[in-house]
Amino acid sequence: MNTEHAYPLNDANIQVYRQQWQDELDHILRYWQLHMPDHQYGGFLGGLDNDNQPILGAPKGSVLHARILWTFSEAHRFSNNPSLQEIADRAYTYLSGPFTDPEYGGVFWSLTPDGQVLDTRKQVYAQAFALYGIAAYYAVKGLPAVREYAISLYRLIEQHAADSRHNGYLEAFSLDWGPLDDLRLSAKDANEKKTANTHLHIIEAYAALYRVWPDEGLRDRIVNLLVLFDRYFIDPYNGHLRLFFDETWVEKPDVVSYGHDIEAAWLLQQCAEVAGDKYWIDRSREHALRLAKASLEGLDTDGGLWYEFDPHTGQMVREKHWWPQAEAMVGFYHAWQQSQDDAWRNRSAGSWTFIQQHIIDHRRGEWYWGVTEDYAAMPGQDKAGFWKCPYHNGRACMEMLERTGGPIA
Repeated sequence: MNTEHAYPLNDANIQVYRQQWQDELDHILRYWQLHMPDHQYGGFLGGLDNDNQPILGAPKGSVLHARILWTFSEAHRFSNNPSLQEIADRAYTYLSGPFTDPEYGGVFWSLTPDGQVLDTRKQVYAQAFALYGIAAYYAVKGLPAVREYAISLYRLIEQHAADSRHNGYLEAFSLDWGPLDDLRLSAKDANEKKTANTHLHIIEAYAALYRVWPDEGLRDRIVNLLVLFDRYFIDPYNGHLRLFFDETWVEKPDVVSYGHDIEAAWLLQQCAEVAGDKYWIDRSREHALRLAKASLEGLDTDGGLWYEFDPHTGQMVREKHWWPQAEAMVGFYHAWQQSQDDAWRNRSAGSWTFIQQHIIDHRRGEWYWGVTEDYAAMPGQDKAGFWKCPYHNGRACMEMLERTGGPIA
C-alpha cells in the first residue's frame, strides 16, 4: 500500500487512532501475561516461536527481563491498572534474584532455562536496561530498597564503565569488571569499545532514575551524555548516528541504522527535558529534526522503514524489523510536534498503517520480528525472546497515547 492512502492522522481523526493504540497496547500486555511467565523455574521463558510455542533450551536474558520490568511498570503507572503489577513483580524478583551478581554487583548477561548462571559478562547495555526497569518499578512501588538497587547500578556503571580519561562509556567487562577481548553486544555488531546504542540506553536509564532520584551528579551525567551525542555520535554532515568508536573516539564506520536514527530523534530530547537544561532542550530539538530527516533515506513507499544500509557495499538490508517501525511512528510524530509540518504526522500514520498490515500477528498475538521484501514473516526468528520484547512496541503505544491526551479509560 502507498502511505498517501493511510487514514489521515489529524485532529478530526485522532480519536480513531487513540483507540487503536490503546487496544494494541492492551493486546501486547495480555500476550506477555498469558504466554511468557515461566511457572516452573520463575521469571520468564527464554523464547517463543511464531506459533507461541516455547523454544527448548532458549537461555534467559537479563535484557529481556529488564525490558519486561520496564514495560509493565510503566504501563501500570500510565494506566493505573493493578492487574499489571503481578508481571512487574515477577520480573523484579527474578532480575534482583538469579540475575544479580551477589559478589561483584550488576546483572549477568544470561541464565540457563532453569535459572543457573550461563554468561557472566557484565555488558553495560544490560546494566543500563536493568537500571531503566528498576527505576520504573520504583516509580510505582515506592519501596526504598528498590530505589537503592537502582542507585547502586548507576554507581556501578560510573565506577567501572565511565572512561575518566577520554569520556564516554565502555561496552563490556568480565565477571569481576575486568577487561574483555570480545565486547560485542551481538554477533552482528562491530567489536569496538564505544557505541551509540549503549550510550543511548544509558542516557535513557539515567533519565528514568533522575525522575525518581533528582541527584545533581546524575543530572550532570545526563548532560554529559547529551554533549557526547552532539560531539561524536550525530554526524554533522548527514545527520545519521555514527555507531562505533574506539576508546579515543576514532570512528569505525559501519552500517547506517535507520531505527537508531529515528529512536534517538525523540529520545534524546526527552532526556534533555527530564534534565531541565534549556540549552540542551533546544539543541536536542534541532537534532530531532536532523535525525528524522536522515532516517527518511530508509523510508519505503509502503510506510515501512528498511532495517539498515551498508555504505561499503551500497546495499540496503531489505528487511523491515518490528522495532524500527515502532520507533518511526513515535519519531515522526515527534518531528511534527517540533515543526508542525503535517508531512511528519502523515509519515507517523503511514508507520502505524504498515505495522497494522504487516507486523502485527492478528491471529496469534504480538508482532512478528519483521517481514522480508515480499512481506513474508522473516524465517527463523522468535515472537518473544532474548531480544524480542514488549519494550519498543509497548512503549510506542504509550508514547503515542501520551502525546495525544493520555490513556483511554
